[in-house]
Amino acid sequence: MNLPRPVVLCADDFGLTDGISRAIVELAEGGRVSATGAMTNMPGWRRNAASLQGLKGRIGIGLHLNLTVGEPLAPMPGVAPGGALLPLGRLLRGTFLRSLPVSELKEEIGRQVDAFEQVHGAAPDFVDGHQHVHVLPGIRQALLEVLVSRGYPGRVWLRDPTDAVTSILKRAVSAGKALTVQALASGFRREAEVAGFETNRGFSGFSPLEDETDAGLVIRAAFERVGPKPLIMCHPGYVDDELRALDPVVESRAAERAFLASFGFEKFLSGKGFALVPRPTAR
Repeated sequence: MNLPRPVVLCADDFGLTDGISRAIVELAEGGRVSATGAMTNMPGWRRNAASLQGLKGRIGIGLHLNLTVGEPLAPMPGVAPGGALLPLGRLLRGTFLRSLPVSELKEEIGRQVDAFEQVHGAAPDFVDGHQHVHVLPGIRQALLEVLVSRGYPGRVWLRDPTDAVTSILKRAVSAGKALTVQALASGFRREAEVAGFETNRGFSGFSPLEDETDAGLVIRAAFERVGPKPLIMCHPGYVDDELRALDPVVESRAAERAFLASFGFEKFLSGKGFALVPRPTAR
């Protein structure tokens, strides 16, 4: 008899909007996702965090470090000179030019960790990054320093958004995006493990930017050729005006929510022999 294959299915962006947060809680309560990452600099975090209390211990609840959307929790004149966080392209440029003040990055990372602990009443189970900013050069070192200073090694695991190139190419869906992140994250797992942090091994869930893409196809593809301790990301949500003001691509979130809530997804998991778990686990 074959044992179920454990996989973390993480719904990103809790707290970005009320509609996203509500969808994630519903899916988690129904056993359709097994982890979520919170954007603690967004107003929706404090509005919706209480709805996660009943899920403690049942799913992984982590920090989705955010340096590209909304405003920092305190002024960052060198990173967010206009008061708003930089879009990803400008943040990337700053990381590679080494023009971002490391002290500001560390302070904001610390503030977002504090906002998580103060509202949730516990340390995050894991840390990852919105648009994978946590693995960028300069930012990753600042993150590791902050987490080590708080005694998180051995308690908190980190997302490694890399995978075997052969697996990325075989899945085909958004392979270019996955390979770009793979390059940006080069060496992150090694640095994280040297600092004492466990990571996943195997990562998928990249989706095209177009709303017209079949959400079921994207999610089913993410479960193909998973790694030895796999993590799959997803981005479900209810569409509302708050989301439309923040994100030009919104209908794909509603489609993901509908597929994950469907009997078809439940049947898919059972047929493939997957079990959703809250932290990366080898079979």
